[in-house]
Amino acid sequence: MRDFAPPDLRPFGYFVHHQGRGHAERCAALVNALPEARPVRIFCARDDIFPPLRPNVTITRIPSLFEPTGQEPAGAALLDTPETMHCAPVGWRGIRRAMGQMAAFFMAEAPALMIVDVSAEVAQLARLCSVPHVKILQHGDRTDPGHRAAYDSAAGLLAPFHSALDQPEWAGWADRTHHAPGLGLRTRMPSQDAARQRLGLGGATVALVVSGQGGNGLAEAPLGVAARGFPQMRWITIGEVQRDWHATVPPNLEHRGWVDTASDHIAAADVVVSSTGNTTCAQVLSAARPWIVVPEWRYFDEQVEKARALDSAGAALHLPHLPGSAHRWRRVMHQAMDRHDPDRQRALAGNPDAATDAASWLERLSARLWDMAPDFQHHDQKDPTHA
Repeated sequence: MRDFAPPDLRPFGYFVHHQGRGHAERCAALVNALPEARPVRIFCARDDIFPPLRPNVTITRIPSLFEPTGQEPAGAALLDTPETMHCAPVGWRGIRRAMGQMAAFFMAEAPALMIVDVSAEVAQLARLCSVPHVKILQHGDRTDPGHRAAYDSAAGLLAPFHSALDQPEWAGWADRTHHAPGLGLRTRMPSQDAARQRLGLGGATVALVVSGQGGNGLAEAPLGVAARGFPQMRWITIGEVQRDWHATVPPNLEHRGWVDTASDHIAAADVVVSSTGNTTCAQVLSAARPWIVVPEWRYFDEQVEKARALDSAGAALHLPHLPGSAHRWRRVMHQAMDRHDPDRQRALAGNPDAATDAASWLERLSARLWDMAPDFQHHDQKDPTHA
């Protein structure tokens, strides 16, 4: 039976949220760094968002836990959601199928670990099925009972960022947390000169505005105000921008939309204004540019808390919203330039060994959970999940 197989031969399970590509890219980097002999079973509602995966890694496509099909009973939707859950509607056949597929995997394969990126419900399912789980740690106000249950019951927490960006309330989890800044992200940036040459920007002073993929983007009107306030600068936006009918767009403001050259644009910039998505943060930290962060709306105020952490760590200037006047824009631009600390930014960016180090931590954690000698349990009181 799988329960009695050596711990290094038992599979790891891995749940991947399918919004955007960041979760999938992080997963691919991590599982590809695991030993070739380690089987991995990925559960995700999409199978087309992953980079190439090594042999011995399979993807099981499951129904979305978050998107209705239109066949759900309206009456059941009136049931209150308990505080221990976030997204647990009643009567959804897709959720039953998805959770059933993972529970069947737990029973048949007895996985050594279940990595959850991210769902408090899936994390709790693993624990209820007697499978140890590793929860990806995310910024945000996650003090609710649902998140607390997922984190408190985890065998370990994997934080894909530098420890200097931890939120104060996480101190109690420090001995179970492994930090992997830059995990799954392209943090090696081109030189500014090379990036400018490829983009044809010449010697212009460039302010780059970056919106992430997970939301509706930043508003156009305040960007027009900024560009008019700095007519000597070239303002370029990449990503989604919310168009405003009343916006007066000057000629030095250019919307480029979605591009495949985000890293070049960030490297070419003299100052960056952005939301705080994972990929954007890693790239701006690596490029070490003066940086203004304006969080977009996300569940549990994820980007708000990350922006606060970046500001507290001396890596960026956090604004709650885009300035609404030219004089305010001038003030915050000067603030961002004056407090810019490129060495601090690079120190927080991470390193190319993040995936290898995290994979080694997972292997050590698995071995200690499943292969403890009796004297270890009685005499060594150190937390076996400590990285």
